[in-house]
Amino acid sequence: MTLLHQSHSPYARKVLVCAHELGLAERIDVIHHETSPTNRNDTVFAANPLGKVPVLLTPDAGSLFDSVVICDYLDQLAGAGALIPRHGPARYEALRLQALAQGLCDAGIALRWETVRRPEALRYPPLAEGQATKLLEAYDHLEMQTPFTGPVSVGQIALATALDWLAFRGMPDFRARAPRLAAWHDGFCRRPSMRATPYDGETQDGAQP
Repeated sequence: MTLLHQSHSPYARKVLVCAHELGLAERIDVIHHETSPTNRNDTVFAANPLGKVPVLLTPDAGSLFDSVVICDYLDQLAGAGALIPRHGPARYEALRLQALAQGLCDAGIALRWETVRRPEALRYPPLAEGQATKLLEAYDHLEMQTPFTGPVSVGQIALATALDWLAFRGMPDFRARAPRLAAWHDGFCRRPSMRATPYDGETQDGAQP
């Protein structure tokens, strides 16, 4: 298998952490590809018409995207239920937490566009404020849910990689606002799968309007 990956993507890192937790990392050839909405990468577009990573090239299911689909494939490959419980409340808890983590990343990326990446004259502060509010409300919600119990799940992996990306990018701080969440995150980041997949690099945008 080949993973089209980006070393500073929270979605790509989630896939890699899942692969490590499932014992599949050595079966995956990881190739870094820079992408952004303003920086076309033809190799990635050939595998994913949306032009985004991660993309997993598989021998039996073709090219898979996005991270939710890839993590499901890896879980099935390792023996269904290892990271995504098959049935019952545990399944939906894992999937709900994954969805919340995905939303954290989406809001954080949108906030970066309005504060860092978009040319200053084109930024819209009310939109930035709205995205920051999503992050703060999610922190409050997660603080009430912490600590997370039970076996490691795709939801916990998604959350840990999302929080680590928010810290990596200097997004609104969850640590002072949600100390129990921060303590859980610190503990999760000590796992070998997290230590093996640190964030690195900056987004390479092309010409912008």
